[in-house]
Amino acid sequence: MTEPDVLAINAASASIATSDIPWNGPIAAVRIGSIDGQFIVNPNRQQIQKSDLNLVVSVNSKGHLVMIDASANRLSDEKFFSALQYSVECCLPIIEQIKNLSSKTKRTNIELQKLDNSLIEKLTTLSYDRLFKIFTDSTLDKIARDTAITLVRQEVLNEILSSKEEITPINLTETFGYVVKRIFRNLIFERSHRCDGRLYDQLRPINCKINLYEPLHGSALFQRGQTQVLCTVAFDALDSQYRHNEFALRTGIKRKPFILHYEFPPYATNEIGRTYGRADRRELGHGALAEKGVEPIVPNELPFMIRLTSEVLESNGSSSMASVCAASLALMDAGIKIQEPVAGVAIGLVSKCTDDGSITDYRILTDILGIEDYMGDTDFKVAGTRNSITALQADIKNLEGLPLNIVQQALHAARDARCKIIDIMNKAIKEPSITKKQNTPELETLTIPSHKRGRFLGIGSMNLKKILAQTGVTISPIDEITYSIFAPNKDALIEAKQIIDKLLEEMKEPELEFGGIYTGKIVEIRSNGVLIQLYPTMSPVLLPNSQLDRRKVDHPSALGLNVGDELQVKYFGRDPVSGTMRLSRKILLSTGGIGPVRNMIATEKDEKRPGIWDTRSSVNENNSVDNKKK
Repeated sequence: MTEPDVLAINAASASIATSDIPWNGPIAAVRIGSIDGQFIVNPNRQQIQKSDLNLVVSVNSKGHLVMIDASANRLSDEKFFSALQYSVECCLPIIEQIKNLSSKTKRTNIELQKLDNSLIEKLTTLSYDRLFKIFTDSTLDKIARDTAITLVRQEVLNEILSSKEEITPINLTETFGYVVKRIFRNLIFERSHRCDGRLYDQLRPINCKINLYEPLHGSALFQRGQTQVLCTVAFDALDSQYRHNEFALRTGIKRKPFILHYEFPPYATNEIGRTYGRADRRELGHGALAEKGVEPIVPNELPFMIRLTSEVLESNGSSSMASVCAASLALMDAGIKIQEPVAGVAIGLVSKCTDDGSITDYRILTDILGIEDYMGDTDFKVAGTRNSITALQADIKNLEGLPLNIVQQALHAARDARCKIIDIMNKAIKEPSITKKQNTPELETLTIPSHKRGRFLGIGSMNLKKILAQTGVTISPIDEITYSIFAPNKDALIEAKQIIDKLLEEMKEPELEFGGIYTGKIVEIRSNGVLIQLYPTMSPVLLPNSQLDRRKVDHPSALGLNVGDELQVKYFGRDPVSGTMRLSRKILLSTGGIGPVRNMIATEKDEKRPGIWDTRSSVNENNSVDNKKK
């Protein structure tokens, strides 16, 4: 089975192409995987699990990229770009097939709403000087710049509306937004630096801190300009892994031992709203991208579950890529032996185009601000190590498509930026921490014999639930007799061990010798046998009908057995599967009771009933009868 998203894109493109709706399509989409260095077109789910690449690309008829979404297992930049080239080659034949389906003539009488050129010129004349001053003042931060633009907009719009011209406020607001965007973009071409004073390829100031709060398993603060992310690491037992039926059906993965939880509260952008209990588009999409960027460096076999929480404290561009950087630092602070550090950066593009959509000039911007994302053409997010890519997402907005040569330049800019960021991160922590923290989880294994498992677990695993409630220690089964103990800290492990030792002491039973003969008392009679108790500290054991007598016994009452009677039985160890005792009375009747008697002393009652209790006398009587017959 294959994912339906690619088919949905192609189907939607074909549907619009066969209609009379005018558009700049058709487009086509394809998924590319990579197994053993070989590209696979539209791999199925089993192949995706083995693939080092999961790339979804949408392409227009010019061979330009319309959409890119990818996750990779540390794939080199050159290999990734080759996959993009191959995806374009695969999409073009699909576009030709879609064009062959189109037979309807497109509508020509549709009039699209256009902005008034005279209004554009008037607004430009009134606002250019003030906007120029705002966009060239590198001392302004995000809030100050937004406040200044809002003030200019109010003053200019009030001046226009007071002129008594017939202009609707909606058209006026939209036109002013167009003017602001055009002035901002033109200044990037006219000047060699951006609105915050940086060069095109320059990063914002970066500050990294780790181990912010000792009780946490791991923590890190990553600040890039006015984007600030706090990332924390929490360990938990493997039994707490993410499990969901829909997730398992779509991915084939039953459990997920690594989760990155991305939180973007309203105060990160100076807004007011509900902080928790919501999951909007930003949190879902950006969190998934950040998780894809970090997951390839996390070890495959983990003795516990890892949950990363990324809290965006302030945002001014690319909070998801800042989350990747903070997550890498927090994992190393927690002592996780990651493959290598990973970092993320957002690459922007501002371009000039002709009427047919061809790009005549462009500027590639490294580490874009929020305003550059909004005013620009693309938001090209790239996460990876020094020499490889782990995740990529391209948000292409004001262009019909992105040519491959610009994509290649953006990848080079992203790699240079990642190397610089990792160098700064290494100053805070270069390798995973080897110092064990006070609250580092403890892991141990415990072996419980199968015949003691029931009393160890309790009814409905009640004993394990009590241990979890009292100590916070999780005990999970590994196999039939082995259990994993996950403790949040050393003190909790010691307390849990004391409880377990007490349970094991209470259920200590006398060790029985294989082949030994024991006396037990009947405590219950059942249709399939009798329950006998060998020692007061032992649980009753079933002696089945098949082992009561040499003759076939349908019910124990046929032998005159009653509750309270005592029987001699021979011990043959425990069943290797169920762990239950294997006892036999029949074998004593057959062999004359040869064997060591361990817990029985003959009583008067035994002498009165030699046929049942004294098997030796029973054998002697049989021998005397045989002699008389002879």
